[in-house]
Formats: sequence, C-alpha cells, structure tokens
Amino acid sequence: MRASEMKKGQTVKIDGKLYAIVDYQHVKLGKGGAVFQTKIKSLADGTIQNVRLRSEEIVEEAYLDKITYEYLYSSGSEHVLMDIKTYEQISLDDDAFGDGQKYLKPNTQLQVTMYEGKPILVTLPNTVDLEVTDTPPEIKGATATNQNKPATMETGLIVQVPPFIKVGEIIRVDTRTGEYVTRV
Repeated sequence: MRASEMKKGQTVKIDGKLYAIVDYQHVKLGKGGAVFQTKIKSLADGTIQNVRLRSEEIVEEAYLDKITYEYLYSSGSEHVLMDIKTYEQISLDDDAFGDGQKYLKPNTQLQVTMYEGKPILVTLPNTVDLEVTDTPPEIKGATATNQNKPATMETGLIVQVPPFIKVGEIIRVDTRTGEYVTRV
C-alpha cells in the first residue's frame, strides 16, 4: 500500500520488522514535496520511532491474526496455552509475557496476536481477580487517608492495597498498571 493510504492502528512491515502505526501527520515542508511524519511502535520490543515517508512510498501491510487462548499451566519458564476453538496447545516462554506472567491464573483467557503462524504479542485481560495470600494486619486507629499496605497475591504478585484488605479476600487488579481496583 502507499504511505498515503495508512491508518492509525494498522500493522506494517518496514525493513523486515513489524510495527504498529501509532500516529501520522501530513506535513508540507518548505522545500520539496509533502511527507507523512509517522510515529511507529515496534511489536518486538515496544520502542517508538519517528519515520518520514513520502506519500508515494510503498509500505508493506502486515496481516495479523488475533486468537483467543486459555492459560492452562506453567512449567518452569514455559507457559502452556490452549486455543479455545481448536483445543490446540502452544507453549510460550517468559519473554512472550514480560511481566504478564504474574497475573496468570489457570483458565484465564487472553489474546495472542499471530503473524505467519508465530505468536508475537500476548494481550492479557484488563483486570484479573486474585486471592490475597499474605498481608500485614490492619492497624487499629490508623485513620490517615490513603495509607496502603503491600499484599502478596496467589501468583506471587505484590500489590499495594487499602488497610481493610485481609488474607483470603479476592481483589481485582489492573493488569496494565499493576494497581488494586476493588474487592470482589
């Protein structure tokens, strides 16, 4: 496709690497032709770059498949997922999840973005419900507002929670920020 036909959110292949178009702007330079000042995000490592493309320049569009998988279990640094439609199982390592493995509980559904049959991106649900396994007891008479305490979840994740949260309670955690949302 031509650079003038690109849209935000589209996935393109530049120099053999996959990028998502974050933003672009049509800019008319003082001397010469107009260009597209494009902000692209690498799907491999998440870095953002600025690239200038002429409107007639050809950019290769990449078609990605988004498949819903269910997390089954982990064995060391390998995580086993199952396609919920075909029941086919795949195994991904820690690098595919980044910090996301701390939110993984059996039977959690997640999106895996595939390119030419290879997983390139794992998208967790926005929130997960986890059980508190360890937290200090509530301090009586502590009325200062916004005094949070650390709590260890069943997956090993440590989250700052309000003082009224006790061991055994289930809380909702935002997977994008790692913060406490609410009691469930």
